[in-house]
Amino acid sequence: MKLIVGLGNPGRIYVNNRHNAGFKCLDFLARRHGIRLSKRRARAKIGTGEIAGLNVVLAKPQTFVNLSGEAVAQLVRRFAIPISDLIVVYDDLDLPLGKIRIRGRGSAGGHKGMASIIALLGSREFPRIRVGISPGQDIRGLKTPDYVLSDFAPEENTIINELYIKVADAIYYLLSEGIEAVMNRFN
Repeated sequence: MKLIVGLGNPGRIYVNNRHNAGFKCLDFLARRHGIRLSKRRARAKIGTGEIAGLNVVLAKPQTFVNLSGEAVAQLVRRFAIPISDLIVVYDDLDLPLGKIRIRGRGSAGGHKGMASIIALLGSREFPRIRVGISPGQDIRGLKTPDYVLSDFAPEENTIINELYIKVADAIYYLLSEGIEAVMNRFN
């Protein structure tokens, strides 16, 4: 069984925030594969189903992004998921809007949600899909929390909708072909 986690903040006011890109990607993936995120377990909304012939648990932690590790660690224990079978999808301010970057392991790279997950799991050895949210322009005048908690602009919707498709495709290929193949195909 694989655990696929999308990071974001719970609550209506955050729904379209850049920081919720992980949630939005997971919602699209769930719809594509007919998985309902209707159960609540381990401080997360979850759904179970099958993708690429594998059993999966899709999860959206309800702990706010910076505390994501609390929910993820509980889910890993509850479902007895090997850490290598965890996949995390999250926003990345260092990538241009619409780009994705897939890695088999690594540091938090300044993302507090990933830092929380790594700290509470005691490992960096799990695949992740970073989702670009940068506007491709200088945002130095805007503080990072303000920017990541801002909504995507209407003119960005086409790029964002294509991004959801790209992430869902990448997850499918990651599950069916493995990390090296998906990195070669999407990075």
